[in-house]
Amino acid sequence: MQLVTLVGEPWRDYALLDSGHGRKLERYGRYRFVRPEAQALWAPAQDDWSADAEFVPGSDEDGGGQWQYARSIPRDGWELAWHDVRFTAQTTPFRHLGFFPDMAPVWTWMQAHVADMATPECLNLFGYTGVGTLAMASTGAKMVHVDASKKSVEAARANARLSGLAEAPVRWMIDDAAKFTAREVRRGRRYDGILLDPPKYGRGPTGEVWRLEEHLPALIADCRRLLDAESRFLFLTVYAVRMSALAIGEMLRQAFADLPGTVEAGELAVREEARGIALPTAIFARWSR
Repeated sequence: MQLVTLVGEPWRDYALLDSGHGRKLERYGRYRFVRPEAQALWAPAQDDWSADAEFVPGSDEDGGGQWQYARSIPRDGWELAWHDVRFTAQTTPFRHLGFFPDMAPVWTWMQAHVADMATPECLNLFGYTGVGTLAMASTGAKMVHVDASKKSVEAARANARLSGLAEAPVRWMIDDAAKFTAREVRRGRRYDGILLDPPKYGRGPTGEVWRLEEHLPALIADCRRLLDAESRFLFLTVYAVRMSALAIGEMLRQAFADLPGTVEAGELAVREEARGIALPTAIFARWSR
């Protein structure tokens, strides 16, 4: 199994400007934000960061905290773009800004793996606000977007309208990802590609409990049943857990041992503008043919 690193480079509407001392300074369009970043173990390039807002974490370890604003920010969000995909960014109570910019190289990788197909059919589990779904839909893919949060799916549909993709062939599903996937297996469905970005902990729309370490292997097994020898990819990202890329890579290697193709694992990172440092953000494992 090969170990690789996927590094997201700055683009017009996003950049990691500087990082260090457990924080990072980012630009989202015309606004600048400081957020906690435990991986930034080094010293920053500059000591004086001018930002529009900073997320100050709470004293617990469960992601609590609040935004402190130095300047006015549109609380309903502002429009950004990644290539042809347009979407709304906004400060959220969960310290992020409504999408995950380190996923940009993943979107490019998925697009490349189905570029020669007329109408690939792909599944996005834990799809959140839909930027990954729309990155694929913008290339002509038929998509199924699944998220347990009605608010997140509504935001994803709003992003589809912003992108001019309101009529694109996307099924928007408010559902528990594991239950939906199991039903698709029973229906005999297949997909050309699957993206899954599960949280450490979550609840489904009717109270289903999701715990990553407990439930991920069974979900991967069901995802494998939705793919066949003609499918192109599965991409799994894992954030904020004490887990190794080697571990999730081995899980995928065993699950996909009967299919042709390659299993790789490694880290996602974002390139810092100030010095070119690659700041790690998550681990991943992927299968591709």
